[in-house]
Amino acid sequence: MSMIKDHLIQMQEAEISNTHLSDIEIANSRSISLRSNPAADSLLGLYFPVLDHGFVSLVDYMGNDASIAAAARCSYGAGTKAASDDRGLIRYLVRHKHTSPLEQVELKFHCKMPIFVARQWVRHRTASLNEMSGRYSIMPLQFYTPDSSVIRAQSKTNKQGREEFIDQEAVADYLDNLSQSRTASEKGYISALKDDVARELARIDLPLSTYTEWYWKIDLHNLMNFLRLRCEYDAQYEIRVYADLIAGMLKKIVPFSYEAWVDYIFGSEVFSFQEMQALHKLINDIASSGSCTSLDECLPSDIAKFAEENSLSKRDAQEFVSKLKPKARPDFNLDMSKAKTPEYFREQALKYVPVIK
Repeated sequence: MSMIKDHLIQMQEAEISNTHLSDIEIANSRSISLRSNPAADSLLGLYFPVLDHGFVSLVDYMGNDASIAAAARCSYGAGTKAASDDRGLIRYLVRHKHTSPLEQVELKFHCKMPIFVARQWVRHRTASLNEMSGRYSIMPLQFYTPDSSVIRAQSKTNKQGREEFIDQEAVADYLDNLSQSRTASEKGYISALKDDVARELARIDLPLSTYTEWYWKIDLHNLMNFLRLRCEYDAQYEIRVYADLIAGMLKKIVPFSYEAWVDYIFGSEVFSFQEMQALHKLINDIASSGSCTSLDECLPSDIAKFAEENSLSKRDAQEFVSKLKPKARPDFNLDMSKAKTPEYFREQALKYVPVIK
């Protein structure tokens, strides 16, 4: 009896083991067959200009949408026999914040940006990077000059933002001051190098508008977090244009993941407990009054009163109302016609490297 029981257990274990391996092998074979990512391959070696001297280029990648799906199915083991399609599975993972399979995809970029943009960028500490060094190299004296259309007044509601246009005389004064200060910095840098001052010291008075560059490698999960913050309308324009371009690349490289990111992360809203209470109250008021034909018509106009009635701060109330207003579905498209070769940017940079004799 014991021998029969042992034999049945062995048969059951073998069946489970075979089923488990079969599921994983099927998922892995799909990943292997799709390992070649033509959309990503078509981007390799292309440099997309950003701002006046910057760029973003995809230089390497690992994985695709199928890689994410395969990793997710592996975690289910023998319990997964009828696997859902990749798109549905990825949407489920993102919607429910099961993000570890997203980390199976990694992207490596070569980027060039002003130093002040780099200092915001590097706050996202979940990436690997290697930056150009002014200790080893003579810095190309390329400086970011904002277009007059993006020079605005300080925002009155956001301490770290800009809003309204300022008069053209103020714009001209600002640009003139930039030019003068940069000319002085250039002269100081070149003079120090000619006097054989160490490069690590000669560079210290170069402005934050000086361009730097780096290789930046990040997994898809953390890239989505980066883009969620830096593609937002209230992100600083000078970093937002980089994020928008990378989002356009993502749309080509992992289209299912990109779609899920737009729907469940970037295009979605999060409501606090107090906001949920206010939302229920608002819906009940609309249902009982019958005076509104749409939610937009019934949004409160007296923000201060609405905030007091719902235990919200005035700023929280303003943000809550903003969340409820209808928005167009966000989208990011990569303009392939703007791509340039790496040689183009190398030649441009060499024109700005001072010649020390």
